[in-house]
Amino acid sequence: MLVLVAPGQGAQTPGFLTPWLELPGAADRLGAWSDAIGLDLAHYGTQADADAIRDTAVAQPLLVAAGLLSAAALGDIVPGAVAGHSVGEITAAAYAGVLDDTAALTLVRRRGLAMAEAAAITETGMSALLGGDPEVSVAHLEKLGLTPANMNGAGQIVAAGTMEQLAALNEDKPEGVRKVVPLKVAGAFHTHHMGPAVEKLAEAAKELVPADPTVAYVSNKDGRTVTTGIEVLERLVGQVANPVRWDLCMETFKELGVTALIEACPGGTLTGLAKRALPGVKTLALKTPDDLDAARELVAEHA
Repeated sequence: MLVLVAPGQGAQTPGFLTPWLELPGAADRLGAWSDAIGLDLAHYGTQADADAIRDTAVAQPLLVAAGLLSAAALGDIVPGAVAGHSVGEITAAAYAGVLDDTAALTLVRRRGLAMAEAAAITETGMSALLGGDPEVSVAHLEKLGLTPANMNGAGQIVAAGTMEQLAALNEDKPEGVRKVVPLKVAGAFHTHHMGPAVEKLAEAAKELVPADPTVAYVSNKDGRTVTTGIEVLERLVGQVANPVRWDLCMETFKELGVTALIEACPGGTLTGLAKRALPGVKTLALKTPDDLDAARELVAEHA
């Protein structure tokens, strides 16, 4: 059973879309999406520097566009399940047929702008904790006033809060945590700091007409499989200010009988987690078009 997943913010790097735009039709599709949302995705995916693509309002649509382009390059595939990490959930909603590509890009553009605006209210950020016991780490984070915004499984938790709170964490790590790594994001996503963005995204969602998923859609909220398009859209709105439970998503993959996992471009983060949390499952990250042949072999064997 094949699971197709899409990464979240922080996975982007300068120029990462360049090789993908050499594929037939890719540049035209990206151009049409750019016109639809008023953002030059080709420029940001090929020429912009790291600071420019760290901007939340840019990074989020760029990641969704990359996920859609790379998955389309695999051809018509029918995975057993789909999921995305944070903003990758919008990409996954398109994979599942809940939103068409243009609707997904339109929604994520509104999401990125709303979250960037919310992040500007207070200087906040996120840091990954590597190692340690989850219960001990979560209690320690709460003591410092931080939120465990991403429970990623495989020994990784992402903390979010003000820069002062994150500085205190760096000086006072939870017992057993090997390292605290600041993330390249512009705010404390999936926390109460994003409350204003939820309201704006809810207004944007009212303009969309979602379809029911055509494959199993696994939600970040609780790892549950969601069966109606309306609920998928409701969860996409709420998850902006709610923790990402990727650990529970991977537990659901296990229950569904996953045998292979492909991560869309810019892949790497989620396959790394899967290698540690899902032993025996074949994994592949779509980083460049050079990975497509191997990915198609996995599709042929497991989809």
